[in-house]
Amino acid sequence: MLFYDCATAPSPRRARMFIAEKGLEIETREISIANGEQLSDAFRAVNPGATIPVLITDEGATLTENLGIAAYLEARFPEPALMGRSAEEKGAVLMWNAIAEQQCGAPIAETLRNSHPSFKDRAITGPANHAQIPELAQRGVARVGAFFALLEDRLRDSDFIAGKAFSLADITAFVFVDFARVIKQRIPSENTATQSWYDAIRARPSAQL
Repeated sequence: MLFYDCATAPSPRRARMFIAEKGLEIETREISIANGEQLSDAFRAVNPGATIPVLITDEGATLTENLGIAAYLEARFPEPALMGRSAEEKGAVLMWNAIAEQQCGAPIAETLRNSHPSFKDRAITGPANHAQIPELAQRGVARVGAFFALLEDRLRDSDFIAGKAFSLADITAFVFVDFARVIKQRIPSENTATQSWYDAIRARPSAQL
């Protein structure tokens, strides 16, 4: 297998943590988003969508989305289980993973890309240029705040986001909560359940990568 990574971006960090939690060692190639390497002809020959992460499987398939990468690795290397064991657990993991993506990751990206000067005319990932829309940044901050409230309510009832076991959903939420610093959003001081969960995951070896 071959893994295309970027040390500074949240999406490849999610895949990197999943790989580490599985205890796998996969050949890795670093792609610098800061230097625009994802837009190079060489990388677009790998992924025309110009996004990272990418996993080239042993069978030669090219997987360019976190959920696809996770599903492939889970099927090939089922232990430790990171996407649930029972039908109910599997459904809960995918549900909460989607909530974290849509209600935390997406608005962080929306805020950052529509406000930071570095993303002028690059408001959406991929090969095409898109102008910034400042109103989307304002809305994104509000959406992240709402997610923090939702996450706190959930973690007051559950040690992990999708249930009793650490899972893909925890990786996704952790990476995005951590990355929220780029839009100057942090866990509110009164959200003690979230802070305890965050500290526990940050202490895991996979989170150090």
